[in-house]
Amino acid sequence: MPRVACAFWLNAPGQGEIRTVPLPDPGADEVLVRTLCSGVSRGTETLVFRGGVPTSQHSLMRAPFQEGDFPAPLKYGYLNVGVVEEGPSALLGRTVFCLYPHQTHYVVPASAVTPVPDSVPASRAVLAGTVETAVNALWDAAPLVGDRIAVIGAGMVGCGVAAILARYPAVRVQLVDADPAREATARALGVDFALPQDALGDCDLVVHASATEQGLTRALELLAPEGTVIELSWYGDRQVSLPLGEAFHSRRLVVRSSQVGAVSPARRARRTFADRLALALDLLADPAFDALITGESAFEELPEVLPRLVSGDLPALCHRIRYGPAEG
Repeated sequence: MPRVACAFWLNAPGQGEIRTVPLPDPGADEVLVRTLCSGVSRGTETLVFRGGVPTSQHSLMRAPFQEGDFPAPLKYGYLNVGVVEEGPSALLGRTVFCLYPHQTHYVVPASAVTPVPDSVPASRAVLAGTVETAVNALWDAAPLVGDRIAVIGAGMVGCGVAAILARYPAVRVQLVDADPAREATARALGVDFALPQDALGDCDLVVHASATEQGLTRALELLAPEGTVIELSWYGDRQVSLPLGEAFHSRRLVVRSSQVGAVSPARRARRTFADRLALALDLLADPAFDALITGESAFEELPEVLPRLVSGDLPALCHRIRYGPAEG
């Protein structure tokens, strides 16, 4: 009998289901992975789920092991942690991270998985893709010792950036969000918190990750002269207005984009994608990152969970998907 797995597919915008899919035998340089947990990246995956990826971005937004095309039907996702059950002896039995969608078992090239360090539990390793984005953003931002920095938007990526910045020497870093409930998350990460109207100004650097034009406007307001905004938000099919009049030019402000799809130019000659991901996994040895995982559901519940994440009925930073029985 052929082997099969179960996978989450988006049938149409706003509607998903669990499908049975064929599972091939692994080749000589491939691995068979049994998924332990996956993560829903709330910003990007809910955008995909509601069909909000612009036509112009369909090719750029493809996930590494995506099947199907935008807007649907397709299989999408990129935060997956599992155990290698078949493959090269060096990987057999290892816990690995892979940029794979939500699926119970899968076969990929051995080069597509990254071993998870023993110091990082599988349940936290689902954050590797998020922390990798934060690492790339900070390579782009190049903060200096003693900088005054604000991170606007306490979502997954913003919190990841703030958590790493909090470990920089002599840096003043403040996590800014309109939701006062995010103060508890900031505290768990060891970062100061402020509502937008209370945020400290005169910043050398602002990392913007709120995906709102109000947040981006506030980012410009908080900058010191000749300061820089690193823009991490992706707005999908939404138009954003930005006040580039007033003192924008006289203060010589900079807005620069950062995107994880390419290694930052600051490190591209000396770091590979694999190096960047391995660094992210090393950083996840810090248990403070557990604060970014704010909910968990069983894999079978995904068709009901994603609409609730889109609507905000189920608030989340990273929502973890469990494969198998709940612990404890």
